[in-house]
Amino acid sequence: MAARPPGPEREALREKAIRAFLPVARRIARRYGSPADSREDLYQVACVGLVKAVDRYDPSRGHAFLSYAVPTIDGELKRHLRDHTWEVHVPRRVQERHRRLRLAQEEMRRSGNEGGGSVRDLHRLTGIAEGEIVLALRADQARNPLSIDEQRGPGAADSLATTLGAEDSRLELLVDLVALGSALPKLSERERTVLELYFFSRLTQRQVADAVGISQMHVSRLLSRSCAFLRASLMSG
Repeated sequence: MAARPPGPEREALREKAIRAFLPVARRIARRYGSPADSREDLYQVACVGLVKAVDRYDPSRGHAFLSYAVPTIDGELKRHLRDHTWEVHVPRRVQERHRRLRLAQEEMRRSGNEGGGSVRDLHRLTGIAEGEIVLALRADQARNPLSIDEQRGPGAADSLATTLGAEDSRLELLVDLVALGSALPKLSERERTVLELYFFSRLTQRQVADAVGISQMHVSRLLSRSCAFLRASLMSG
């Protein structure tokens, strides 16, 4: 192919070379242990890497084609996984450690350790510090986060969404409550008592009047005057 000038013959040899090495691209894609529904996607990415390798390979350098093609395909897969499969951003160094650890776990499973090895086992095999191993393994949650619709709890009766917090509507009242706390002491004791009985104890104006020993009309005037003062204090603050 390299010896041919651009034209139909070169294109035919190029296509033949790509087809000949498709099994290599598939094997490399399978190394990444992706879910079944995304394996074909990774295979397509590996094929893109194969095409780049065929187009860029220079036989004059004296290296075998596979020694160039394999890292080219592998690099294309790594870039794809780094850019497209992490739902939450994870630093590249953590992603690389995560991949090394997954390969190490696969190696340990093939050796008979079904659990993939402990943190200490992985440290001995990879040389990665144990704290960094824990962090890298936790990063797997960023690749495949749980759906908030997943059923959780005893009997899987509740979804994860039911455990998530929500905005507290009372936070919007916080500033007003603080301002109100500084304005209330400026009212007379009787005015504060009337407000407390009417708004907090939920008594009627007649009941408040009986409790305080004044007329209902006086209670109405005290409520109007006190509320107007507090409103003005809040607005000015």
